[in-house]
Amino acid sequence: MCFPKENSLPSHHRSSSRPTRDAGFVLDTLSLGRRPGSMHTVSRVVPAPNRIGLDLVAIEKGTDVELDLRLESVSEGVLVTGSVHADTVGECSRCLEPFTDTVDLHLTELFAYPDSATEETTEEDEVYRIVDDEIDLEPVIVDAVGLELPLQPLCSDDCEGLCPECGVRLAIAESGHSHETMDPRWAGLAAKFGAGSEASNAHADASKINEEK
Repeated sequence: MCFPKENSLPSHHRSSSRPTRDAGFVLDTLSLGRRPGSMHTVSRVVPAPNRIGLDLVAIEKGTDVELDLRLESVSEGVLVTGSVHADTVGECSRCLEPFTDTVDLHLTELFAYPDSATEETTEEDEVYRIVDDEIDLEPVIVDAVGLELPLQPLCSDDCEGLCPECGVRLAIAESGHSHETMDPRWAGLAAKFGAGSEASNAHADASKINEEK
């Protein structure tokens, strides 16, 4: 005859233990409670689960994101305040060279309780919500980073960009880098009498045509 082990527990007892869900960008609010004024802090470093940012500059997937936050219970939900810091990688919109930088955010966001007046009187995209006693910070950080990063990032404020004639980076071009440019009034004649003609030749050809008329 087989007897159950002395330390074994019924299956419903084993399954009733709540797993730890407070990890990554997910914050567990169950221990905070709903008494207004209750608070605790969260400080952690989280690898970005996906690329976060814009086309030309972003927090790359796997980059450490530093969170230093305070969670405070209020009547309508949980108020999250604090800072978010991460390194960014981008491509300069002027010279097209890669560069690195950082992004620093300050968050102040209310997450509404499921049965609160705020939750019941707002649209889905107007306020963030607590789901299953959890706060998911990822969409908040994605939205905040998208607003903070520049649409046209620069490797430096004084970046000179590229030469419009040959495309060389002006930062590494020789001093006095320039190109002889043709008077646009003679560009059509230059194309007609041969690409690459000098402005003076185009001018001479134009004069010859006028003389023959």
